[in-house]
Amino acid sequence: EEEVVEEEVFTKGTGPTITNNDKSKKKKKKKGGAKFGIFAMPQDEFDDMCKRWLEATKDQVEGLTDEQKKEMNPAFIGYEFESDHRPWHVTKQMKVPDNIPKPEYHETGDPVSERAIKANRTSTIPINTPEDMDKMREVCAIGREVLDITSRFLKAGVTADELDRVCFMACMERGVYPSPLNYNKFPKSLCVSVNEVICHGIPDCRPVQVGDIVNLDISVFKDGYHSDLNETFMIGKCDEAAENLVRTAYESLAVVVPQIMPGTLYRELGNDISRTAHKAGCAVTRTYSGHGIGKDFHGLPNVSHVARNKTIGIMRESHIFTVEPMINEKGWQDNLWPDNWTAVTRDGRRSAQFEHTFMVTETGVEILTARPGTSRTEIMPYDPEVFRR
Repeated sequence: EEEVVEEEVFTKGTGPTITNNDKSKKKKKKKGGAKFGIFAMPQDEFDDMCKRWLEATKDQVEGLTDEQKKEMNPAFIGYEFESDHRPWHVTKQMKVPDNIPKPEYHETGDPVSERAIKANRTSTIPINTPEDMDKMREVCAIGREVLDITSRFLKAGVTADELDRVCFMACMERGVYPSPLNYNKFPKSLCVSVNEVICHGIPDCRPVQVGDIVNLDISVFKDGYHSDLNETFMIGKCDEAAENLVRTAYESLAVVVPQIMPGTLYRELGNDISRTAHKAGCAVTRTYSGHGIGKDFHGLPNVSHVARNKTIGIMRESHIFTVEPMINEKGWQDNLWPDNWTAVTRDGRRSAQFEHTFMVTETGVEILTARPGTSRTEIMPYDPEVFRR
């Protein structure tokens, strides 16, 4: 949508005059610039699509009272929480139709091939074929689209369970499997990590609130390959500390992109990540790392985000992996909630994260999960409004 504004025309020797003839009219795009991908869909069409998906999955919450939605897992009884954030009711796991190709763990929850890699204690990073690389470009583009859909739906009042249902249906309509679903028995289709949750937050019935920061971690599986990416969003007006944290998390990822090229030691990435975080007064989570990805959801290399790490490996053309630094407001220490998935900061302060899947090329890097309309070789400068909902 465009608006027409009158242009001030200067004629030599006469000074400025205002003219309304058609030739002098200048079209100016509204603030926000061009929109790409799912963001180009008209709002009413997007709303109708999400409404249709929620209606199709309404059995997830049908019959639950408001009080029942607030009930937490009995495993949390007696747990001393790190902050006033509490888990709410988690609805049943949704079933993927038979016509959608599935990963090996979809029934048992056991990623057998990943366990084999660990058992063999190999340090060999896979070399990908041209076919592998094309398949990864395709699945990463779909993963990006699913994240963009889910994040566009995100706003105050929406529940994490609704986000999960929108993500699930977006995957179904694209014929892809949501990789987290039943991976090591994870119950949902994406991770929704709010405030002090570092990662692996299980979507529940809690509504998102103004002032929250919310990370959406999306992974999808197609034709035998996985993609992985995530972004953190600010809900409405957030305090200065939250603004600083989200910016720092973004910049902690962006700073390593120029280093991704053949010959770089994987262990070098953690040095710049740590330097960026510490300069802003933040800390880097030490427990979780980036990883190789492709035919396995999590494989080699392991990509540490901390300084002076001992990560093994040198980047070679065709290597594909994620970088996903988890940046905490203060301390780096983490706890694991009794659901055995949700990682939280030990001091109860907030955590933020951004993630891309990268491929090493002959001359540098290709960002496989880049936003539509942006560079695939460098991350766009940080704009807080891109990540505000």
